[in-house]
Amino acid sequence: MAYIRGENKPADATSGECPFCRIPSLPDEEGLVVHRGRTAYAVLNLYPYSPGHLMVCPYRHIADYTETTAEEMVEIGELTKRAMSVVRAVSGAGGFNIGMNQGHVAGAGIAAHLHQHVVPRWPGDQNFMPIIGRTKTLPELLSDTRGLLARAWAGEAPS
Repeated sequence: MAYIRGENKPADATSGECPFCRIPSLPDEEGLVVHRGRTAYAVLNLYPYSPGHLMVCPYRHIADYTETTAEEMVEIGELTKRAMSVVRAVSGAGGFNIGMNQGHVAGAGIAAHLHQHVVPRWPGDQNFMPIIGRTKTLPELLSDTRGLLARAWAGEAPS
């Protein structure tokens, strides 16, 4: 509901209002950053579709995938691939939805800053849980998920 009500939405499309520009200036725990690369970083979605929902964002404030440099394009792909491996190792995800919503008309919540979603999926996940399973999933605190994924990304054994 916080997302639907517009909580934390930028007031305009400038980099000064952009959460994806602000996040890299925060400590990793506060910004929910899982990994920092040279041109892009991986961060937990503040309003996840499922537990472990990450986004891969370039540091530069660009809106469209066609604006990426060759280096950014490669690193976004590499970080996406690594995110899948890490989330799969930590959570046993059975599949992923990966994609970018380019522009407001395509569903981008924050269209001014490119971000690629990496959404883990499991058989019988939350799409059908409340209706068929008559239960709700129990989400993990974002800070706990961030710590777990950041440690796994760095190669540490799960605790």
